[in-house]
Amino acid sequence: MPVLVVNVDHIATLRQQRMGKEPEPVTAAHLAELAGARGVIVHLREDRRHIQDRDVELISQCLNTRLHLEMAGTEEMREIALRVTPYIVCLVPEKREELTTEGGLAVAGRVDVLREYLAPIHAQGIRSSLFIEADPEQIRAAKAVGSEYIELHTGHFADAPTPEAMKKERDKIIAGVELARTLGLKVNLGHGLNYTNIFEFKNVSGINEYSIGHSIVSRAVMVGFEKAVRQMADIIGTFAE
Repeated sequence: MPVLVVNVDHIATLRQQRMGKEPEPVTAAHLAELAGARGVIVHLREDRRHIQDRDVELISQCLNTRLHLEMAGTEEMREIALRVTPYIVCLVPEKREELTTEGGLAVAGRVDVLREYLAPIHAQGIRSSLFIEADPEQIRAAKAVGSEYIELHTGHFADAPTPEAMKKERDKIIAGVELARTLGLKVNLGHGLNYTNIFEFKNVSGINEYSIGHSIVSRAVMVGFEKAVRQMADIIGTFAE
């Protein structure tokens, strides 16, 4: 059965807006575990726009499930991964000007470079994944790199403007899942999945994990907002007593 792994980056995004102490990504990680997530994802970006180094350190020390560390393939990030030893490292492309990850990693043509980069990570017993498009060339290249997992980018599917375009992107992803499984790769899906479009993959076999963050944080703001306001109103209401 596939499992849910929750990305808590946007909890940190909200905190960093004020450069304060709340909301706390570590607390969010624990709540995700308590609610049934089988792992927590953090993306430590080079520009540190949301998750900070201390978040990675603390979450790695506190989790009872699995830590997934998303990162660019830089020397700095590899050193951090080797020190923190997450369950899995997921290499993603990264551009300073992007709002969020916009596409998959270019693996084809860089197999030797990526294999060499990941060698110390694998030697330390840390698993690796490559965030890629559902493109046969990229999938085969990921297998050649030696990663145990791939994460197929579902952003184009999620952003498709019409049902026809969504179906076309869905079919590409399903074909990618099937190819990856025949090659012996474990397959995760992520980016743009939400409470509606995830049903498109309900009956697709061979999916190992769903990586979801933004839509969960967005819904949490709404389904918990009334409770939060009510609690503050109740506190203020006691001032007259």
